[in-house]
Amino acid sequence: MSERAAVILAAGQGTRMKSPLPKVLHKVGGRALIDHAIDAAEGAGCTRIVVVINNASPAVAAHVTARLGAGTTAVQDPPLGTGHAVLAAKDALAEFKGDIVVTYADGVLPASAVAPLFELRAGGADVAVLGFETRTPGGFGRLLLGEGGALEKIVEAKDASPAELAITACNSGILAAPAPLLFDLLARVGCDNAKGEYYLTDIVGLARAAGLTVRAAFAPADAFQAPNSQAELAEAEAVFQRRRRTELMESGVTLVAPETVFLSWDTEIAPGVLVEPNVVFAPGVSIETGAIIRAFSHLEGAIVHGGAIIGPYARLRPGADIGEDAHIGNFVEVKKVKVGKGAKANHLTYLGDGSVGAGANIGAGTIFCNYDGFDKYETHIGEGAFIGSDTALVAPVTVGAGAYTGTGSVITKDVAPDALALARGHQVEKPGWAADFRARKLAEKAARK
Repeated sequence: MSERAAVILAAGQGTRMKSPLPKVLHKVGGRALIDHAIDAAEGAGCTRIVVVINNASPAVAAHVTARLGAGTTAVQDPPLGTGHAVLAAKDALAEFKGDIVVTYADGVLPASAVAPLFELRAGGADVAVLGFETRTPGGFGRLLLGEGGALEKIVEAKDASPAELAITACNSGILAAPAPLLFDLLARVGCDNAKGEYYLTDIVGLARAAGLTVRAAFAPADAFQAPNSQAELAEAEAVFQRRRRTELMESGVTLVAPETVFLSWDTEIAPGVLVEPNVVFAPGVSIETGAIIRAFSHLEGAIVHGGAIIGPYARLRPGADIGEDAHIGNFVEVKKVKVGKGAKANHLTYLGDGSVGAGANIGAGTIFCNYDGFDKYETHIGEGAFIGSDTALVAPVTVGAGAYTGTGSVITKDVAPDALALARGHQVEKPGWAADFRARKLAEKAARK
């Protein structure tokens, strides 16, 4: 197999997004568009990746460098079309002799859509172009196919005749070719067109004129989500969500109301999990078989083990690790806490930084007081401990295995195993005080009138 590289075009300004954030850093499924493009290239076996950017987007350069390392960006300046953009990557790939696939940073392209291009290359095509069929081709370039599926020409919509505009086979803009051939063809591309730009697609005609083989592969139209506005970004999100929900349900996950469940690019849910309506999975969530995620819960950066029940109305924040058969109930928030097997925190509780031992019971209104305004501290609850309702645990503090804390206590010191800790003021009762208070207040109110 020939070595593979990717040139990802990310130099567009994205002005129609009307956002200070560069278009390719907007997110779909909790993942920046540029990262989706890099994921697809890596998933298709590309060992070298160069992202073409513009000088006006240092944030994009920083993002790419942070992920791929130094020397993985090339600058297109000034912007003179897609062909010109690919040429900007030539120096970065000067010694590369394998296949190059050209993709775009503003879409959500699965690796499975790119793979057929390399298959065509392995089958003898000199240039392989990726297309799709749609009933509403609009402004997409049209693919003019000849006998045997050979690609004869790509015509941009602005340059197409009425007959060519009626063609429903569209160009995605993605293609693959050997590096030496790609750059040789690009060096011969002119700018005699409606926009006065150097079109990457012109290499198809040049390749055919040289007697080379050009073929097209096709992928589903919804594989090419390239939003240019906030409305189109929302549409791309909707397509992504529908695809991921379908994949999960086909794998054996039960989504009671799938249209109300929102997933991230890396959400992992095992077969046999039940997800109730209106649940949000932010990035970094893994759910094991047998777990139940009840309605209106929000999970991020969390692991939920088999048999656990989350929610309804629960929030799991990064670092939450919920053990087998544990219960995290309504209006309970967990952050950076490992909850042991069978432990329960069923009502109105904040667990932040620390651990809860297996079988422990956390009463309603319990708070892990973990922050002093400068630093975070840990609270550890032993196995089988019972934390009374409305207990405030002032970290750093440890409650031993089997210990109890009295309801309404403020625990500031470690509690020994099997001990009872009480930390609250003594109740004082004043007979008749309430009646005297009401009488006095009623008299004062009458006097004011």
